[in-house]
Amino acid sequence: MKTFNMKTWAPAALSLLLAGTTSCTGDLDSEPISPKIDTEYSNDGLFNKCYAVFAMAGEGYGDNGDAGSDVKGYSDEGMTNLYRLMWNANELTTDEAICGWGDNGLDQLVVNTYDDSNQMMKAYFARLTLGISACNQYLAVAGDADATKTAEVRFLRAMHYSLLMDAFGNVPFSESLSKPVRYTRAEMYEWLVNELTNNVEPNMSEPKAKTSADADYGRVDKAAAWLLLARLYLNAEVYSGTAQWEKAKEYANKVIGSGYELNTRGLNGWSAYQMLFMGDNGETAAAKEAIFPILQDSKTIRSYGNTLFLIASTFNDKMHASPFDPAGINGCVSAAWAGNRARKELVLKFFPTGNVPQVPSYDMPAYAGDERAIFWGYSDDENSPVTLENTKISDFKNGYGVCKFINFKTDGSSAYNPSFADADCFFMRLAEAYLILAEADARLNGNKTSSVGTKAINDIRLRANASTRAESDSYSLNDICDEWAREFYFEGLRRTTLIRFGRFGGLNNYNWSWKGNDLAGKNFDSHLNIFPIPVSELNANSNLQQNPGY
Repeated sequence: MKTFNMKTWAPAALSLLLAGTTSCTGDLDSEPISPKIDTEYSNDGLFNKCYAVFAMAGEGYGDNGDAGSDVKGYSDEGMTNLYRLMWNANELTTDEAICGWGDNGLDQLVVNTYDDSNQMMKAYFARLTLGISACNQYLAVAGDADATKTAEVRFLRAMHYSLLMDAFGNVPFSESLSKPVRYTRAEMYEWLVNELTNNVEPNMSEPKAKTSADADYGRVDKAAAWLLLARLYLNAEVYSGTAQWEKAKEYANKVIGSGYELNTRGLNGWSAYQMLFMGDNGETAAAKEAIFPILQDSKTIRSYGNTLFLIASTFNDKMHASPFDPAGINGCVSAAWAGNRARKELVLKFFPTGNVPQVPSYDMPAYAGDERAIFWGYSDDENSPVTLENTKISDFKNGYGVCKFINFKTDGSSAYNPSFADADCFFMRLAEAYLILAEADARLNGNKTSSVGTKAINDIRLRANASTRAESDSYSLNDICDEWAREFYFEGLRRTTLIRFGRFGGLNNYNWSWKGNDLAGKNFDSHLNIFPIPVSELNANSNLQQNPGY
């Protein structure tokens, strides 16, 4: 049971907050809520809403937490969930994920042909700016009420701004209810660093590893601010033109020493890594790795985004991720949407010789020598086998299945409500700090790790029962780029990682299936490293300018 229920916000405050939210940049200068509403009650509602925008797409009616989506104009309201939109932008455009659905511009993301009319990018931009509006609304109404809550809301706003900047470069900016102005990417980066360093981190709660038994599980603390700073510093050269590897390393070390813990022990036949993505990940030791978990509960916090999306979109009804329940599919018995699966290049990160077995997901890790290789390559229909190749985008069996995200619990049971997920979505987790430390260390050391960076990668690989190297040995940047994929595939980090390594847009000859709309993969122009500002936003706010190349 999740003890921090984000679905308890005040309905009156929520309805006022969401009134008229059909546009995006206009929401940043929306009118404040009525002062006649009970202040304490509405403050709590607005505070919870700032978290809830990560968990659900809308106000929620009946069994559907996405109903009444904040982002209007889409028949599939669950599609407008923040994590789902972020995931599509940062995974489908890369060497990790491919999707057979073509609606709302997903097909353009898969082959890197998106433009300023892409509906998925329009929804993503809207979702992020609406999240900023929710935070600005709380800060305007209750910013002086509680220093810790204010710091948390400022962090959540900074997270939205960091995602907006990473995706769209030059963005609308306002930290109040005034009309937004245009900030360049470098200006946005500088503001974020200052905001997190001076206004967020000092007033956050002290870092503490938590499980759902703790009353503050689901709320962020200083470790989240440190990890976002480490992430920003790691990408500083992309964002501002000036590298900050020492700072990235410094803040990664802060996170690693914060008291959060890598989950290193499996349970009841499930690996320690698999436990991070299961239905009871908030209740087991896996929770102590979650620095920012988005709470999901099939009883009370239901969404067609977050973990349900990750679970349902990666399965068809012929797959079964539990060796203990061959009929159980993924732990959500009514959720097997058959959309997203692995690109060939992701699977080959675990099988560099190309000798990939055609076996179920629970047998695959033993063949890979790595417990993170949770792929489905088995078919009991010889006339319709699962293939490693992605020759036909629309065919779900063209590509190995990904069984990383499941709703089985470690005791073998499934969700209370079979249509929704109990698994929390770990939006930020400790392992990221280990890889930030290793990469920053390598970039400061001639593009290879010192003993410090080698140990950080070894710690990650040891958890997966994968091979390691002597600390006197090193990992190259090529090794580290691949390690990012092995540890964090399908978690929404890949596009940013490839750009940082110079492997996304431009003449880099790092190719994958369907890159640049070519089956074999081909280079595409570097202007695609930044998404276009949706044309509707340019029309709504004259302060904005389209990004170069669109």
